[in-house]
Order: sequence, then C-alpha cells, then structure tokens
Amino acid sequence: MDKEKKNLVEDTEEVETEEVETEEKDTEQTPQGDAPRRSNRGGRREGGPHRGGRRAPARRPKEFEERVVAINRVSKTTKGGRRLRFTALVVIGYGKGKYGYGNAKAAEVPDAIRKAIEVAKKNTFTVELVKGDTIAHEIVGRFGATRVFLKPAPEGTGVIAGGSVRAILELAGIRNVYSKVYGSRTALNVLKATDNGLRGLKRASDIKRLRGTL
Repeated sequence: MDKEKKNLVEDTEEVETEEVETEEKDTEQTPQGDAPRRSNRGGRREGGPHRGGRRAPARRPKEFEERVVAINRVSKTTKGGRRLRFTALVVIGYGKGKYGYGNAKAAEVPDAIRKAIEVAKKNTFTVELVKGDTIAHEIVGRFGATRVFLKPAPEGTGVIAGGSVRAILELAGIRNVYSKVYGSRTALNVLKATDNGLRGLKRASDIKRLRGTL
C-alpha cells in the first residue's frame, strides 16, 4: 500500500510539472502588452478616405459669381408691434459681359440673399466688350439724382471704381474702365445708374459705321 501511494504521488507531481512547463511556453510565445491582431475577414478595409468604397460626389463648377452689395434692416409698424425684415442687394456675373442684379426682402438674411439671386437671374444683360476687356465708348448712366460716368481705359489700367459700380463691372468681366459717381450715392441708385449706362452702350460696329470707318 505504501508503495502504491508513493507511485501515485510521484505521478501527480510529474503531471503538475508538465502543466507548469506548458504554461511557461505559452507565456513565452504570447508576450504581455501586445494587443491581439484583428483578422481582416470579409474583405473590409481599415481606415481610408472613403468608407465602403464610396466616393464623394464631385462639386459642379459655379455657373456665375455672386456678390452681396448691401444688406439693410427695415421695420414695419403693425398693430402687434414692429415687424423687422432684411433687404439684400446682390450682383451676379457670368463674365464676358453678362451680369445681373436683384433686390429682395425676407425675414432672415440668408433667405433675402437667396431671393435676390433668383431675381438677378431673371434680370440679366450682356454688354459687348472690345479689345482689352473694356467698353466701346464713354457714357453717362442716370437714375434719379445719381449719375455714373463710364469711360474706356487702356489694357492694364484695371477697374477704377468703388462700391456698387465696381461690383457690377468686375462681375460683368470688364477689366479696364474709368468711372465717376455724381449726386446721390445710395447703393441701389448707383447700381441702377450703372446698369442704365451699360444698357445704353452701342456696339463697336455701329460706332464705326457712324464714324464712316467701317
């Protein structure tokens, strides 16, 4: 009996030593501190600018440029009190002589600008440009008490103007021109006077015919 007990004790000690050795081997193969690696199953890509292989939609180039000339706050007195609204004066330009402007009113500034752009799209006009991206001849535009004098300039001069006049000339694609404002300088009046002058320009071929040089 004593021999059998001794044999059993020796067998259990050998089994325990084998288990300890296997645990030490496992710890050596998987060092502590290393994060387990993730399997890339299902063909999914980790990271990347586009998830799921989708590309961001390409932005369409703008058909025209826009510029906010003036934003004013107006109020209307009613029985319930004052009602505040905003007016926006916007100029749009397609280049190569084409431009438009609009004036609209809304309760919020973004809505007023959006409505003014829609009005400007319906109120476009194209000016014939001559060599050097300038106008064909001198002209004076009038609206109310405002007068705007426009004169062609040689190439390299630039747009000699300011405020509403500069906005409408630059967006129309006119690169070289002189200008001068007389009388009232309200933004809307100046813009309408400039538009009146540009609409009154004659074609270069008509001017040559009148001068007898055609």
